Amino acid sequence: MTGNSPGTSTGYPQITIVEEGMREGMQIESASICVRDKIELIDELSATGLRNIVVGSFVSPKWTPQMAEIDAIVSGFTPVPGVNYTGLALNERGRERMRAYMPPLRELHPYPRTLVHVCDVFVRRNTNRSQQAEIEALPAAVDRAVAAGAAHAGIGVNAAWGSNWLGEFSLDQRMDLLRRQHRLWTEAGIGVREVFIGDPMGWNLPDRVEQQLRAIRAEWPEITRFHLHLHNTRGTAPISVYTALRTLDPACELVVDTTIGGMGGCPYCGNGRLTGMMPTEDLVDLLAELGIPTGVDLDRLIEVVVHAEQVVGRELYGHVSKAGPRPRGDRLYPMDMPFVETAAEAQHFRLGPQVYSGALSPWKEPITSPARDELEQKPRARP
Repeated sequence: MTGNSPGTSTGYPQITIVEEGMREGMQIESASICVRDKIELIDELSATGLRNIVVGSFVSPKWTPQMAEIDAIVSGFTPVPGVNYTGLALNERGRERMRAYMPPLRELHPYPRTLVHVCDVFVRRNTNRSQQAEIEALPAAVDRAVAAGAAHAGIGVNAAWGSNWLGEFSLDQRMDLLRRQHRLWTEAGIGVREVFIGDPMGWNLPDRVEQQLRAIRAEWPEITRFHLHLHNTRGTAPISVYTALRTLDPACELVVDTTIGGMGGCPYCGNGRLTGMMPTEDLVDLLAELGIPTGVDLDRLIEVVVHAEQVVGRELYGHVSKAGPRPRGDRLYPMDMPFVETAAEAQHFRLGPQVYSGALSPWKEPITSPARDELEQKPRARP
């Protein structure tokens, strides 16, 4: 990221980015996208510095044909040391299939975890079971973890803040379901260290996110890992993620699921591809500007987004991949550049001045500025 020189982070939690584009994103795209293209995208993502990549889902191809060739994809990509590759499985049959590829895959979550959907309608549509069935299955899940010798566990709620069929959910509803799970783990002698909060229908709002995180920290201060899966259906996911960053302290870890270009969506939610997520490149850029290191090469990541748009055949939803990061140092724009009006012309940040060649330019003389001269004479900060 030549030219970017963000400040130093203070007071923020540790942040972990989980790239979900190949699972969350591809599950809502055309089933005709070929295995080769998906493998290329995984390999390109592996070269960006991202440390957590979800490669797909081990689910029924009858209902999710986009994941029908997950075995060929997992067998075909090139694992990079230091990158954690995971997959999603919704039942024991899927988990058995996924275990056959461990390694290179690993478990999606560091602890055994229980989860209950706040929306009974969504869980029926998504997994063909009821909320009550999820609750009744909790003791068996805890027993399996005890038998496996687990020392710590996670709890979670999904469809947490609201539902397109049942409306908004309250803090009390979420906390009741979390307490049920916490109680079972505690009675089994296993400490709870993580909370997962999913929001497949995009009902998150920054004040509700803050309220929820503060309530958990107040009741269970030993819980320090928070995993947010926030959909950006109504444009609030980036604000909610930033609010979570400001709410949690440095003793905590914030895990955020994102997708390249903001792609994604659930066919069971009623909003289709418009139920995207926070674009990975936008979060990486935000964190860099806040002084929070990610180890991600933003330039390379943007090129992956461009490739993903070619693969899916349409423009995706990210911002930094369209306008570029804030220019600094040798990336400051030419002062007498012509008018830039189109999205294609705005790509000069990565493609060079030829993309705006011939654009309207009213400047009769080259534009100069003493302020720019001073900037160019100053030693450049290391990116």
